[in-house]
Amino acid sequence: MRNIKKYYFDTTTNTFERFVVPLRKKVIRIFGFISGSVVLAIIMAAIAFKYLDSPKAKITRTEIGIMNEKYQLYQAEIDELNKSIKELESRDNQIYRAIFEATPLPDSIRFGKNYSEIDFSKYKYKSVDEILESMEEKIAAIKNRIQIQKKSYDSLQIYASTKEAMLKRIPAIQPVSNKDLSRVASGFGYRIDPVYKTPKMHTGLDFAAPIGTPIYATADGTIREANFDAGGYGNHVIINHGYGYQTLYGHMIRIKARGGEQVKRGQVIGYVGSTGKSTGPHCHYEVIKNNTKIDPIHYFFNDLSPTDYERMIKISAANNQSFD
Repeated sequence: MRNIKKYYFDTTTNTFERFVVPLRKKVIRIFGFISGSVVLAIIMAAIAFKYLDSPKAKITRTEIGIMNEKYQLYQAEIDELNKSIKELESRDNQIYRAIFEATPLPDSIRFGKNYSEIDFSKYKYKSVDEILESMEEKIAAIKNRIQIQKKSYDSLQIYASTKEAMLKRIPAIQPVSNKDLSRVASGFGYRIDPVYKTPKMHTGLDFAAPIGTPIYATADGTIREANFDAGGYGNHVIINHGYGYQTLYGHMIRIKARGGEQVKRGQVIGYVGSTGKSTGPHCHYEVIKNNTKIDPIHYFFNDLSPTDYERMIKISAANNQSFD
């Protein structure tokens, strides 16, 4: 850039004189410019450090985000495994071992003497190694419980082989074909009475199905009763299975079995209807053990996987209106 010369008019000499900046002013101006530049650079660096990530920091932040997502996913899977195995353990102790008259396994065997649930929240601010170690501990605990449960089933299989005749007479299937589990209309427990619209104890399961759908005996036994009850179960069948078990099938449009007849599990004993105190076509099904009506939901173990069983419980637990 061309250096521009500046002049001023000197009134004392009446001539134009060249304007010269004193050296001191030049030094001050240069120092001020340098100082301002340094301050501006410091400010910009501070802003960049605070708000902008370096390439390495960006990679680290991304990796942490991915690791956190995986941790949440693994934690959810572990929780789901825990839930499933707890259900298996509950069925083992409360149903299967009760049926086979076997002693329930104590928690000291299932979990170990020093077992306690691992609280993952305490690892929220821990290192990756500590978090992974805690997850490994929980996975190891689940594996141990699975092995214990497998041994339990092996022992139950021995019980079953020695009680084959008894097993045939224990209710173990659904009374109507219900593979998609869509026919459970009302479960065991207090439900709204369809006639009086008040809460009432519902002592069985209602399976909604079209009129004429076959109804099956859920275990081997002898037909104790095959009658009509106008104010209650309508056309109904009661089977005596022995070992303290009986089952009742109500509201049939037609009874096929006859009193005193010997029937096998899966044999057709009648057809779905809406006779007696009923508001729609369905099969009302009851399981009676030692003269006490119990929840039939626990007696479908030949039909249902653990996942289906859990789904069936949720469906039957809905607080809805019964059909009878």
